[in-house]
Amino acid sequence: MQAEPKKSLVGEEYEVEVGPVAHGGHCIARTDEGQVLFVRHALPGERVIARVTDGEEGARFLRTDAVSILEPSKDRVEAPCPFSGPGRCGGCDWQHAAPGAQRRLKSAVIAEQLQRLAGLSPEDAGWDGTVEPAPGDKVAKGEVPAWRTRVQYAVDADGHAGLRKHRSHDIEPVTHCMIAAPGVSELGIEKREWPQIATVEAIAATGSHDRQVILTPRPGGRLPIVELDKPVSVMRVGEKDGGVHRVHGRPFVRERAADRTWRVGNGGFWQVHPKAADLLVEAVMRGLMPKKGDMALDLYCGVGLFAGALAERVGDKGAVLGIESGKRAVEDARHNLQDLDRVRIEHGKVDQILPRTGITDVDLIVLDPPRAGAGKNTVTHLASLTPRRIAYVACDPAALARDLKYFAEAGYAPRRMRAFDLFPMTHHVECVVVLEKAGKGA
Repeated sequence: MQAEPKKSLVGEEYEVEVGPVAHGGHCIARTDEGQVLFVRHALPGERVIARVTDGEEGARFLRTDAVSILEPSKDRVEAPCPFSGPGRCGGCDWQHAAPGAQRRLKSAVIAEQLQRLAGLSPEDAGWDGTVEPAPGDKVAKGEVPAWRTRVQYAVDADGHAGLRKHRSHDIEPVTHCMIAAPGVSELGIEKREWPQIATVEAIAATGSHDRQVILTPRPGGRLPIVELDKPVSVMRVGEKDGGVHRVHGRPFVRERAADRTWRVGNGGFWQVHPKAADLLVEAVMRGLMPKKGDMALDLYCGVGLFAGALAERVGDKGAVLGIESGKRAVEDARHNLQDLDRVRIEHGKVDQILPRTGITDVDLIVLDPPRAGAGKNTVTHLASLTPRRIAYVACDPAALARDLKYFAEAGYAPRRMRAFDLFPMTHHVECVVVLEKAGKGA
């Protein structure tokens, strides 16, 4: 006998007191009956009307938006962005929070994830509990730092560029994205129509005037003639192969960081905040303290940012091996570091390539894995190489905490940790943790 479908609770409203912040850009509340609500657009301590956006009777939790604020927090501000709010653009989680409050919320999330998933207090992790703003990002209430050097616009059926709503394919048309960097805004993407196009990704390089748009046509769609407000190179995503192909202009942009110029092709990975690359290199190198003659690994190395910084410091008698799974990123890394013959870049997945290298011990490791983290097998292998220090760069505190637990099981403990607010107005945060053999210097 088929079970009765459960009744959707979408649209139901609950008056609740908002509890602590949780990982993912929302806070936790409970109904009078004890059901858990994930509440967006709220702040801890507020009393709000929460409207269900996703969930059904008997569900473990319900997703909700705070649609009416009955008792506001002192940290609440009027959202500067006119496209922000319940049911609107999903790009920013904390437009309604003062800048300092956003960093405190991120600090609370990191601390909670470290404790819950790794059993670590901030003191255990060597962290002072602060989330540091990037230089120039400390703005007053009601202001927004324009930091995002890469913006992916979705295009609606009428050809208007916009941004996706939260957990939705629906599009919020926008006339201006406040967190977009000036180099993106000056292209004027939102002012023109994009017939037969599904998405437009705009890239504004840091340290050069390179601008690029990557167009994804709708199935069977043709590319329009692209005339924007500034010179720009144009790429397209192939319908059949999903690859990125040059239409006109350079197939790469030139980024500047760590006293070098970096070629990044086909919309490949580069830190989105213009200050991020230099900040992270400084934090990693200060934590690792490379010495002349060291052997170092740069894992998930992208276009070679950390490998290049390491190579400068380990000198002619040292060596750096980078491993990266993206084919174009490997080509770019080899190009970017061609003047440093002590660097080798291998193409493939870390967990497959590293065991094949035959390397049994190294001095230093830096890893910057994707959002899911490195995983137990990779962490165990890295610890078996007995490095003097490991620098872990993490864009997700939950994945970081899980991997720190694996490192602990393999005999490595965090010594220093820093957290950076490289994604203002969103719930995302970047961390750098330096690990050493447990017990060393304790």
